[in-house]
Amino acid sequence: MAAGRRPPAADGPGVTTALADLPTPALLVDRERMEANLAAMAAAYRAAGVALRPHFKTSKCVAVARRQLAHGAAGFTCATPAEVALLQDAGVEDVLWAHQPVGPAKVAFAVGALGRGGLTVALDSVESAEPLARTAEAAGVAVPYVLEVDTGLHRAGVDPGRAVEVAGALAALPALSLRGVITHEGHLAAYGPDRAGLEAAGALAGRTLVQVADALRADGHACPLVSVGSTPGANSAPFAPGVTEARPGTYVYYDANQVRLGSAGFDQCAQTVLTRVVSTQRAGTVIVDAGIKAMSSDAIATAGVLGVVCDLEGKPLDGVEFTTGHEEHGFLTGPGTDGLRVGDLLRVIPNHACGTTNMWSGLHLVDGARAVDHHPIEARH
Repeated sequence: MAAGRRPPAADGPGVTTALADLPTPALLVDRERMEANLAAMAAAYRAAGVALRPHFKTSKCVAVARRQLAHGAAGFTCATPAEVALLQDAGVEDVLWAHQPVGPAKVAFAVGALGRGGLTVALDSVESAEPLARTAEAAGVAVPYVLEVDTGLHRAGVDPGRAVEVAGALAALPALSLRGVITHEGHLAAYGPDRAGLEAAGALAGRTLVQVADALRADGHACPLVSVGSTPGANSAPFAPGVTEARPGTYVYYDANQVRLGSAGFDQCAQTVLTRVVSTQRAGTVIVDAGIKAMSSDAIATAGVLGVVCDLEGKPLDGVEFTTGHEEHGFLTGPGTDGLRVGDLLRVIPNHACGTTNMWSGLHLVDGARAVDHHPIEARH
């Protein structure tokens, strides 16, 4: 084999490869688990009359997005211009860019993307909106937008009590057209294993956003869209009466963080990193070929580990922890490592699926112990 060439891998429909024959590390997505996750979330919102607009940042994969559409997704949420462009190029007609388009490059991109139709942008101030509004007016382009509201995360978003004031100021700018309000209840992750507290906070976030929408309507603003968004809050915030849309992202794969938060079980985690033991020189520690370049080091990760180590069937191993990593080496420690040997295959459930996705250029779709397809991951930073 020529230097630098990767070993064979499943790379198209009808091509299957045993997991043992894949080059490691490799990013895997269990098709059966993913499909079950997609079906369950879609069914819950369909029954509640709430539209589902998944966040594309979790998969960054058009093939996965098409499966979400097949399960009834009304459109997608994006974080980056590259994600917006990829979905527009794929023919998706309803895209929400949930990040303020600030700076000349993003304003120019937004105006071009808005000109293609089907895009809504998020704004939270006159300062973020004015350059976009002026540029769009000059180009003859309309700007549908949603007002982002802070319901507890304290990141972007206007305070609920100032929403009417800010919407009034935005109404004075050209080209802008208010579609509604959005929030990201990311602060729910701080509740950790306190599931009851988390769900109460999620319900409050949903009610708060509905109250903001009602206040805007009372002030004369159209506000048909009331959109919440997170996987931890997926069974609380969207069910507040008056919420019209939910934007979970991680649910497509779930991850170790979502298990910690009580949003899913390990048997629902569809994304894993396939890795192989490469060294066992020191008692109590084994080295695998998946390091920090294969995993997410998200700051909200479960304290002290880079992921949950599993056997080849995806069942967590007792007494084995992924405690640290170098770029291409992972350190597994604990009494359970005594039974591991050089060449053994393992699967690691990442702490954060979205961050892990961004480390890879492609994923292997797997059924059981075989990879059955390979899909590119695009729109990465």
